[in-house]
Amino acid sequence: MTPSAEVRYHVISSNSGGTTQELAVHIRLRRTGKTKAPTYRVVIADSRSPRNGRFIETIGHYQPLTEPVQLVVNAERARHWIKSGARPTATARMLLVKSGLADTEVPKVIR
Repeated sequence: MTPSAEVRYHVISSNSGGTTQELAVHIRLRRTGKTKAPTYRVVIADSRSPRNGRFIETIGHYQPLTEPVQLVVNAERARHWIKSGARPTATARMLLVKSGLADTEVPKVIR
């Protein structure tokens, strides 16, 4: 990824003596649920964390197998993280737009 395409969010780490640490933050889905019955959480995570690994904050959830499909996203927190520089994956962007955020509000996808 080129430096101009990478969006950074500044997080102050207390463990390193108050120094500023830069992280590329993504909005993505974290898989939960049982085998062949997935549910997802919409999370804010460091780009280096694995899919179901460490995350910063949960801003919603998505249950694709229920009828009707259940999608809940905290729009206020999503806007906060987008303004802070978080970039969504393609699926997360689609879900953010479906949840009520304007298409122009949600930035383009990471890849």
